[in-house]
Amino acid sequence: MADEEQDGGQKKPSLVITIAVIAILTLLAGGGGWFVGNMLAPPPAEKPAEEAKAGPAAASGHGASGDAGQEVTHISTEASGVVLLDPITSNLAYPSDNRVRLEVALMFKGAPDVVLAEEIHQDIMAYMRTVSLQQVQGPRGFQYLREDLQERVDLRSEGRVTNVMFRTFVIE
Repeated sequence: MADEEQDGGQKKPSLVITIAVIAILTLLAGGGGWFVGNMLAPPPAEKPAEEAKAGPAAASGHGASGDAGQEVTHISTEASGVVLLDPITSNLAYPSDNRVRLEVALMFKGAPDVVLAEEIHQDIMAYMRTVSLQQVQGPRGFQYLREDLQERVDLRSEGRVTNVMFRTFVIE
């Protein structure tokens, strides 16, 4: 009987109250996160009412082309002086089971020369077969690769190519 009087003075919180407090705190945290998220990144602007009524075919301006409304001009045009080379896929020198895939665009000074672009394409492919994985690891290795390719292109083109632009670079 003495034990019952001592336990009666110090009651443990019930499981129901603990669950209720955790649920309330979870709802408050979720609501606060939603509020702060809407303050930092407001919802995107709605399309004008005329475009929504006309439908996507009229918005693209090309009839029913299947495009979502934006037409992007191709990077390689005669006017821009840019030639997009075919994707280059090659093995690395070491380890030889690793492969590299890169897409490069060349910016010509004046009118682009397709024959020269193909020679540069073959030169880049041959160079990539001599590169090891350790040489291109990290941002510094990638920068060295860019500089090496730019130097090789300058030598091959005799200054007719002003810039080598990387579009993709993947090692697997």
